Amino acid sequence: MNPLKSMGSIDPARRALSLLEEFKNFALKGNVIDLAVGVIIGAAFGKIVDSLVKQIIMPLVSLLVPGEQGYLGWKVVVGAKEVPYGLFIGEVVNFVIVAFVLYFFIVKFLGLVMKAKQATPPPPSKQETLLAEIRDLLKAQRA
Repeated sequence: MNPLKSMGSIDPARRALSLLEEFKNFALKGNVIDLAVGVIIGAAFGKIVDSLVKQIIMPLVSLLVPGEQGYLGWKVVVGAKEVPYGLFIGEVVNFVIVAFVLYFFIVKFLGLVMKAKQATPPPPSKQETLLAEIRDLLKAQRA
């Protein structure tokens, strides 16, 4: 049976509603929403780090290495073309800071949190306590 022929027999409006329903189910899952929030927060965090690098760190670096416009003015002239390596260095510093912060928060901080959660098991629930009592009573009756 050809799947394309069977799709042609379905009403186009019904197929569109089915696709819309499937998309709604997919989009409203908790994992997708969490991922979207994480991406938005990550983008905002990237802008903050970018601002930190461009407006605080690199101007401080440019004080150490003199130049007219700080790191923005760092260029190599090859023939008639200018190669602005200062901008590249700024982006590398930006990347290193983001990588360090992500490593610190994800690997170190969340690692400590996960170890703390694993170290202390949750107390047994009411149902687990009752089941343990029933098990112990059954063992006592058999003995």
